[in-house]
Amino acid sequence: MLAARKSSARRGEAEARTNCTLSMLSSPDVIPIHDVLPTALAGLLRNAPLTPEKVAFAWRLAVGPATARATTVDLRDGVLHVRGKDAAWCREIERSAAEIRHRLNTSLGASLIRFISVEMQ
Repeated sequence: MLAARKSSARRGEAEARTNCTLSMLSSPDVIPIHDVLPTALAGLLRNAPLTPEKVAFAWRLAVGPATARATTVDLRDGVLHVRGKDAAWCREIERSAAEIRHRLNTSLGASLIRFISVEMQ
């Protein structure tokens, strides 16, 4: 009987902690991480030295992991040279180039990338 009461008490405590956590998340004082993270990452990236690794990281954030795996990037003189695995990936990048450039410039610094050049590997 004592074990049953302890087990019931533990379930009650866990439920109370869950309810408390849920009420904290709906509080106006709590800011969702997805609202803060992009701005925080962009600030960190802009302040870091410009390296090929920084460009590759910003590229992955801008296009997502699947596109990042299907491409390689190189930034030279304001032109981001993108090499795609095949014609389909190249078309997708060309179609989205304006949005990708905007995302990269937000992460890396305004107007750092003036143009995106796409070619097949």
